[in-house]
Amino acid sequence: MTGVEADAERYRSLLFSLAYGMTGSVGDAEDLVQDTFLGLTRARRAGTPVANLKAYLTTSVTRRGINYLGSARVRRETYVGDWLPEPVVVAADRPGPAEHAELSDSLSMAFLVLLEALSPVERAVFMLREAFEYGYPEVARITGKSEANCRQIFARARKRIAPDGQPAGTPPPPVRRAEGEELARRFFEAAEGGDMDALLGMLAPDVVFQGDGGGKARALARSVTDPRYVAQLLVGGFRRVRTLGASIRAAWINGRPGAVTYDAEGRVASVVELDIADGAVRAIHAVSNPDKLGHLGPVSDIGRLPERRPAGH
Repeated sequence: MTGVEADAERYRSLLFSLAYGMTGSVGDAEDLVQDTFLGLTRARRAGTPVANLKAYLTTSVTRRGINYLGSARVRRETYVGDWLPEPVVVAADRPGPAEHAELSDSLSMAFLVLLEALSPVERAVFMLREAFEYGYPEVARITGKSEANCRQIFARARKRIAPDGQPAGTPPPPVRRAEGEELARRFFEAAEGGDMDALLGMLAPDVVFQGDGGGKARALARSVTDPRYVAQLLVGGFRRVRTLGASIRAAWINGRPGAVTYDAEGRVASVVELDIADGAVRAIHAVSNPDKLGHLGPVSDIGRLPERRPAGH
């Protein structure tokens, strides 16, 4: 590995985050990062000067993401049921793959679903500004647009995401890890135990439950917003998990607390992410489409759900 290639590796996690934010796909993001590195190698062999390596790489991966979305949009228009991104899963008690270690906390499933309403360029501009906090000069350089145009694109994108002027276009704030783990522990414990009252006490009044089976696995046909119905779905789902001999493991999903369920053979059956704000679960995203779970490892890669803590601890 040459010195330039070694330097480029230092930006792998940033490039993965950018590519994942553009695509919502772990596999495609990894492919875009690899293509970006190959492009750097070809450029160097051709004698192309690279004055700023980080700028070169971030520009390359973002523009590749814009091109990717042109073809991906056609596929998603025919997608069966609600679309959710492929989950990025990190075990609750250990770090994940290096390229996922610095995944922006802003790239929650809820935020990536919002970005689906935008055109490829709008998505790039909005993500760079909102999730990665790039200044307009940097956004303009990366996307190849003028600063003035980027400001217009950002304003238009925010209006498309939140036409009523509400702050819906802002990424959900990351929850503190200890707070998220504790609420998630109690939440999944209540779901497993069938404790409807406890679940209802943890669900926000405007909670949203969204599932993605892609027409290939059991999932909700459409989003559910009634808290009591959401609690019933959770209790029924976790009862079915136990009946089938499956297991549940705590995990962090896209920077949010959640859990992974495994079938009796140890294969990933679903991934559940919780968006928590003000001490309540305001959104639940469940991915069961097997095409979006194939990149996840065996059951041993994910830590067990924390045991019930004794009273007073």
